[in-house]
Amino acid sequence: MKVGIIVICRFNSSRLPGKILKEINGKPLLTYILERLKQSIYHENIVIATSNELTDQPIVEYCQKNDIPYFRGDLINVSQRFADCMHHFDFDFGVRINGDNIFTDSKLVDKAIDLAMGKNYDFVSNVKGRTFPTGMSVEVVSSQFYYQQIQNFKEERHFEHVTLYFYENEKAGNFHFFTNEEMDEAKGLKMAVDTQNDFNFVSSIIKRMEKPHFSYDWKAITKIYLNEQ
Repeated sequence: MKVGIIVICRFNSSRLPGKILKEINGKPLLTYILERLKQSIYHENIVIATSNELTDQPIVEYCQKNDIPYFRGDLINVSQRFADCMHHFDFDFGVRINGDNIFTDSKLVDKAIDLAMGKNYDFVSNVKGRTFPTGMSVEVVSSQFYYQQIQNFKEERHFEHVTLYFYENEKAGNFHFFTNEEMDEAKGLKMAVDTQNDFNFVSSIIKRMEKPHFSYDWKAITKIYLNEQ
């Protein structure tokens, strides 16, 4: 089966425009995300899903410069963009990674993919209950299932939030939610990059790392986070 890891991002985010290419230690945020995802055993098909709007041309140019596959789709209907991206690359499963998830853990990605393929789940997620910090969210969905279910997306929030419909309709398919049972202090922490303050804080975490950032798993990053409080 063909699994695609899809990083969904745009350039003009409302709270922090240009954040996806904003640099930490001379390296764009998107590079950090990709370097972490490349540690996954399923790293062969990592793609960027951005919009077909002119404002997202800087992301396309970044992909072209760094030889990264990309897809351009609807700016507003992100769910359709995600579905179209999976169809374009002929993925059997799509891993949804947000462009603000700088600390995505490749081991969590691998776990979610293994569960989805091994147990034939339609949807696997570590988001329910927010037992993992935000910024470390991983969701895997069967492309065939997603194509079928997207027809039921009728409200604006379902177009904007790619998988929200599944959390509101848990009986729609064969779902599995896995939780953090190892580190209570990590539950509910915010590590996604939405604002300048978030960006400054994750920058301070990265600057404290003595080894390559992608060698730190979610627990090690959480420990640094707690020491920065």
